[in-house]
Amino acid sequence: MSGTQILAIGSDHAGYNLKQTLIQELQPLGYEMLDFGCHSIQSVDYPDIIHPLARAINEGKIDRGIVICGSGIGVSIVANKYPNVRAALCHDEEASRLSRLHNDANVIALGARFMTEDKALTLVRVFLKTAFEGGRHSIRVNKISPVRE
Repeated sequence: MSGTQILAIGSDHAGYNLKQTLIQELQPLGYEMLDFGCHSIQSVDYPDIIHPLARAINEGKIDRGIVICGSGIGVSIVANKYPNVRAALCHDEEASRLSRLHNDANVIALGARFMTEDKALTLVRVFLKTAFEGGRHSIRVNKISPVRE
């Protein structure tokens, strides 16, 4: 990997321990981790953490992000409120790979209650190393935002 890539990361209390593990594992690989919170296992409302993270990606300040809650569902819903964010909830390697390859996802959402730390790290590594394929997929991705009525 050339240069330092900045990654946004954020979680609620259910994802806190997994978030900390991912930070510890990804920093030595050359990623700069911008931690949006939370900062303990004390209960928090995930929208308070994910909105600022998704806003930074939406505005182009950060290229990619990792969001985590117990199921991964809530954080992905919040992140996807922003037109330039494509958050993909991933539970296996193939979904992680295809989220980048076909959908140009820029945020991976993880459910901390449904995977081990090793599994989460594998999914994130696949997500980060997979490039968008473009081609016919670009046409589809361009139709995602903005919504046309």
